[in-house]
Amino acid sequence: MNATANPNPNGNPSPTPNPVPPPPPGLNPNPSPNGAAGTALAIGAAVPRADGPAKVTGAARYTADIGLPDLAQAVLVQSTIAKGRITAMDTVAAESAPGVLAVFVPGGPLRMAPVASFYSADNGPMGDARAPLSDELVHHYGQHVAVVVARTLVQATAAAELLRIDYAEEAPRTSVDDVSALTPPGRDDIVRGDFAAGLAAADVRVDAQYSTPGQHMNAMEPCATLAHWSHDGDLTVHDSTQDVGAVRTALATAFRLPRERVRVISEFVGGGFGSKGTVWPHVLLTAAAAKHLGQPVRLSLTRPQMFTSCGNRPATRQRFVLAARRDGVLTAIAHDSVTPTSVGEDVVESTGGVTTMLYACPNITVRQRIARLDMPPPTFQRAPGRAPGSFALESALDELAHELGLDPVELRIRNHADTDPTSGHPWSGKHLLDCYRIGAERFGWDAYDAAPGSRREGDLLIGRGMATATHQMDQNQSAARAELRSDGTAVVSVASHDIGTGTYTVLGQIAADALGLPFDRVTVRLGDTGYPQAPASIGSQTVAYVGPAVRRACEAVRDDLLARAVADPDSPLHRRPLADIVLGPELVADELDRIGALSISAIGHHRPESELPYAVHSFGAHFAEVAVDSGTGTVRVRRMVGVFDIGRVVNPRTARSQLIGGMTFGISQALMEHTVVDPLRGHVVEPHFAGYHIPTNADIGELAVHFVDAPDPHISDLGARGAGEIGVVGSAAAVANAVFHATGKRLRDLPLTPDKLLAD
Repeated sequence: MNATANPNPNGNPSPTPNPVPPPPPGLNPNPSPNGAAGTALAIGAAVPRADGPAKVTGAARYTADIGLPDLAQAVLVQSTIAKGRITAMDTVAAESAPGVLAVFVPGGPLRMAPVASFYSADNGPMGDARAPLSDELVHHYGQHVAVVVARTLVQATAAAELLRIDYAEEAPRTSVDDVSALTPPGRDDIVRGDFAAGLAAADVRVDAQYSTPGQHMNAMEPCATLAHWSHDGDLTVHDSTQDVGAVRTALATAFRLPRERVRVISEFVGGGFGSKGTVWPHVLLTAAAAKHLGQPVRLSLTRPQMFTSCGNRPATRQRFVLAARRDGVLTAIAHDSVTPTSVGEDVVESTGGVTTMLYACPNITVRQRIARLDMPPPTFQRAPGRAPGSFALESALDELAHELGLDPVELRIRNHADTDPTSGHPWSGKHLLDCYRIGAERFGWDAYDAAPGSRREGDLLIGRGMATATHQMDQNQSAARAELRSDGTAVVSVASHDIGTGTYTVLGQIAADALGLPFDRVTVRLGDTGYPQAPASIGSQTVAYVGPAVRRACEAVRDDLLARAVADPDSPLHRRPLADIVLGPELVADELDRIGALSISAIGHHRPESELPYAVHSFGAHFAEVAVDSGTGTVRVRRMVGVFDIGRVVNPRTARSQLIGGMTFGISQALMEHTVVDPLRGHVVEPHFAGYHIPTNADIGELAVHFVDAPDPHISDLGARGAGEIGVVGSAAAVANAVFHATGKRLRDLPLTPDKLLAD
């Protein structure tokens, strides 16, 4: 990690091709969280959301809120078959409809260069080896087959309905049973030890099949893109994305532009859960349409289009074989998985990742297979691989505990991995045993003093279950800019995002702590490629890797100002020991005024070691209590307790919110969510909130979150790991295990709906 002061004499940031805009309304200055302006708040304080006022007053501008003069509106037309070819398109009525500016069809004027996929460098941008609208072949239901652009959204929508398309339809492959499973490219089986020998040494075995359905992200904000080309040929795009850098690279490649001539802005993102973590065809189509028409164009997806256009979590089929001695010590694990992908992509839902590292077992075999279907391309969804994989693993562990007559917590303690079984490295920080202990105490873990199916309250069957949580932290680099201004404020800029996670707030706390300024004197700017580059807001990595870069930048600009002061005989701080100087708004204003600068700035970098000699994971434990109606089969989660080891907790309020959201995600996974696909037509049966079931407040009982709050000494000097996704991992299994304890019926196929519980 290092930081460098900005070389400009006046301290202003180096110019970019497109000027950086002022911060969004409501974020400058940040509201004083306790009502007392000037109150300093350090890391660890439960600071309210800095973006809260902007969001509740409507001042926060999402992509679909952005307006420009002469803005045209685009509407997607999608295929109504899952496999085949377009044989004819009648565009006359659409093109002559009121307000229509253009109708773009396959083979038309929207030409783009190939763009590398997030997953495969030789594929197209979003799960297809082709550029959008490049030919008449249809690879899945809902594929974009035309774009209608008009002066208003109503006009574009009406004209799109006039388009007439004929197809030569083929029978689609919609189930993994329809094709032969393949080994993913570059994904060999993971083999450790001798599984056969471990199996032979065992006293008890569990051999079970588990399945999880496809799911869709369904963030509150649908995907939207606005594109505008300048007279000089520069491209500016507003996009609802979790990775402005990736969108910039894709657009620069597609239109053969230097990256510095493309600017991507995403000030606010209304949730994503992975659906906005890669670049999808509508982004390129919007930019291409704007270029062809010579005016700004906005395209917003409808809710049904979100079910075909921005990925999904693929269904999984998993088989587990667990072998253990009579004392519960594992001797062998086999984990086989099959997950679907699309025709043009190699997406793998890596369910076996948790299996390889969570428990100490000398003999492990993990096999991952994919099945290519005529379906929309999947992508990563919150806790990809780990969410469905942990459901199967932690359910199998619960089955093993039942077979052994052993407490499920005790079984996990006996198989605790003191070092990473995959690499042999020590953990950068691991307090999982504390999570078990604290969770059991806070929850009142006594579920196994009663046999499954024996605890009743009238017609309700009561059960309790638990599971382990973990999430890997992948190393990533980041940079940030910090600027001290003559009015005694500071501005931090970084091309990261706030996707509803509290990033504006947490990075502001880190900056305030490093600068010694009150929190309300720090403004955070995000979501613009004109700022220093940061990793995508995926993988629970923002606080862990962007946070240290912010800290480096703030320390550099602070030290620069103080070094000038103590070296200058005209400064009242001349020759003062740095340790004795407390930076504050007045000191910043006075010193900048003395040197005649409006501001000074510095860039800070976080560059983790490429070969860190530690395994970096977060850990946790879920405990759940359910009530199952014996007559209707309805399951209610009465309460859950989650205890998490995520390193230093920068803001317990925002972290708790993230983890409660993750636990809710797991409850939804366990009891409700299921993307139903018509096996004959290959389309989602109910692509809307009326048919795709997700929980409301009334569905969620009492959720309690606790932290170990032990800084990780090796990930960075900030000591923080991610909290975004670990709340999902294991939570569905805890609920499913509680349902077994309540009913005595083991269900291995999610979601756990009443019909399955009532079936004989």
